[in-house]
Order: sequence, then C-alpha cells, then structure tokens
Amino acid sequence: QVQLVESGGGLVQAGGSLRLSCAASGLTFSSYTMGWFRQAPGKEREFVAADTLGGGTRYADSMKGRFTISRDNAKNTVYLQMNSLKPDDTAVYYCAASSRLSLVTMSAGQSVRYWGQGTQVTVSS
Repeated sequence: QVQLVESGGGLVQAGGSLRLSCAASGLTFSSYTMGWFRQAPGKEREFVAADTLGGGTRYADSMKGRFTISRDNAKNTVYLQMNSLKPDDTAVYYCAASSRLSLVTMSAGQSVRYWGQGTQVTVSS
C-alpha cells in the first residue's frame, strides 16, 4: 500500500519560510518522479514543483527563485523549501508521485499515480 504523508505546513507571516516534507512508503521511491501541487480555496489544483531521476527539476513560473524541491532517496522523502512566502501562496499543498520520468507530464498533472492527503499552508499579510 502506497502512502505519501506530508508534514511541515502551518501559519507563517508574509516574507517567511516553511519547509514541507513528504515521506513515501510502499513504492520504490528512487524510481519515481516526485512533485508538489497546491490548491487554494475556490481554485483548481496547480503544479508547484517536481523532481525526477538524475536531479532534473521543474517549477511553476511563480515559484521560481522562491521554492526549492529536493529529495533524499535514503529517507524516501521529498522536500519543498518555500522562501519569501506571500499571502497568495496560501493553499493546501499536496505531494504527488509518478512512475513516469517526464517532468512535463508531471507538471500537467497527467501522470500522477499517487497523492498525499495534503498539508495546509497559510501566509498572513
């Protein structure tokens, strides 16, 4: 049984930082493309960042330079370091796993096979 468990969300002031973690189990973690998506109230789920085999990464334009995705295959964990947070970053953040290598299809949400339950991030102004 595959599980993706996010942690690290919370309330932070604008300009602050948070680090999200996603611990995976039940899958061969090192073989999966891992990513983060988010969904704000009243909005559709959107792509945030992804990391694939060999260290390739992809970011949504609005997150470039502020967010960093990384992974630790020894710990079966993917991270999302979020800096310079803005109130518009307020959302539920979801961890995602894809068995396909393509960052493009991952970013489009087309190849996600597993989802986490989400963790709330709230940025106050």
